[in-house]
Amino acid sequence: MHRTLPATVIEPVMLDQRFEERYVPEPLAQMARAARRRRPRVVITGLSALSPNGNSVQEFWANTLAGKSGVAPIARFDASEFPSRVGGEIKNFEPRDFMDAKEARRMARCSQFAIACARLAAQDARLELPVVQRERVGVLLGTAVGGIDATEEGMRTMLGKGWQRVSPFALGAAMPNAPAFHVSMTTGAHGYLGTITAACASGTQTIGDGAEIIRRGAADIMFVGGTEAGLFPIGLVAFSQMRAITTHFNATPETASRPFDRTRDGFVMGEGCSILVIESLEHAIARDAPIYGEVLGSSVASDAFDVVAPDPSGDGEVRVMKLALADAGIGIDEIDYISAHATSTVVGDNIEVKAIKKLFGDRASRIPISAHKSMVGHTLGAGGALETVAALLSFRDQKIHPTINLTQPDEESVGLDFVTEGARATRVETILSNSFGLGGQNACLVLRKFDM
Repeated sequence: MHRTLPATVIEPVMLDQRFEERYVPEPLAQMARAARRRRPRVVITGLSALSPNGNSVQEFWANTLAGKSGVAPIARFDASEFPSRVGGEIKNFEPRDFMDAKEARRMARCSQFAIACARLAAQDARLELPVVQRERVGVLLGTAVGGIDATEEGMRTMLGKGWQRVSPFALGAAMPNAPAFHVSMTTGAHGYLGTITAACASGTQTIGDGAEIIRRGAADIMFVGGTEAGLFPIGLVAFSQMRAITTHFNATPETASRPFDRTRDGFVMGEGCSILVIESLEHAIARDAPIYGEVLGSSVASDAFDVVAPDPSGDGEVRVMKLALADAGIGIDEIDYISAHATSTVVGDNIEVKAIKKLFGDRASRIPISAHKSMVGHTLGAGGALETVAALLSFRDQKIHPTINLTQPDEESVGLDFVTEGARATRVETILSNSFGLGGQNACLVLRKFDM
């Protein structure tokens, strides 16, 4: 028989402070907030980036601060007959710099990216490979489409040359969990192994979930992040048919991704990868690791509205942001900067603006907000991880990057601070990072500048 639990036993840890004040007795709410502060701390100690505007963290950050677009005419395949012919392509990537050429040919491009970034992140975190204490090191990677480009290539081969010419590695290359497998092999990690396919929220969710794996004692170190080779013909055509992708800026590709601008006409497909090393604070201190910042809180929630469109009320996005703040144990007044999802679609951008205004109220106009996708396009499952790297470097340099191509703010966006004048030097202590994906897959991170 169903029995309603009394209010005094409601677990308040996942509730926002206003809910606690209204429904939960104050002594119990105080205990919950104290428990948040006592839980194990998780810090970020290694970064990597492969993106349309940089193949190293240093190049990525320099170009991001400079507002340099990496969007260009698509070069990986012939897109001349397609409505959209521009993309955020990773340029001058050579797999043989990071792995055996024979092995590289047997895997999808997203796995090649993941191996490269895992090596770069380990080097940045001062970790020798293979890692020691292998059972205490895990891998959790995100991807929206995995090796679907390998599936497409296999189908073309079968239809054009016959089934006998299809590679025996075609299926293994296409598996969404292949990048995580290859990273575990590359690093020697024998601990937790997982893959998150949560559309555009994939990379962000791995960072929050990876932190929880460490907090519960299942790992000391996690390799987390996202990888995506999101430029492939069927994807370009499908999104064009959905009228979700830009088609009006083929002649000026660097201006094609224009979040919050009234002239935008859809997102730019892109590819990218970022893997981060996160670990318990105690473990990081013990090995004298560099520390870029702290994963203060995170959340995942569903719109449960539509497979493509976000909930037009914005309530799903409000909810996930509130849950992230509650998990971090902070209020809206502590957020110094918002890294927006901001894909450059009319519907998506406007609903995110609506959600920010609903949650932050009068304070929304005073919080700097910027859109990294304005420079690289939408790297799908890798986007949130790349944006986390930018956020962490904002802590280090006390600078936030601009939103480019925003010259005529949409009516919904008027009054908000999108940092359109260029990189801004400012105090940055706490950042909220949003990722809102297809299928109502929403994820948020709260990141904080490290302080003992």
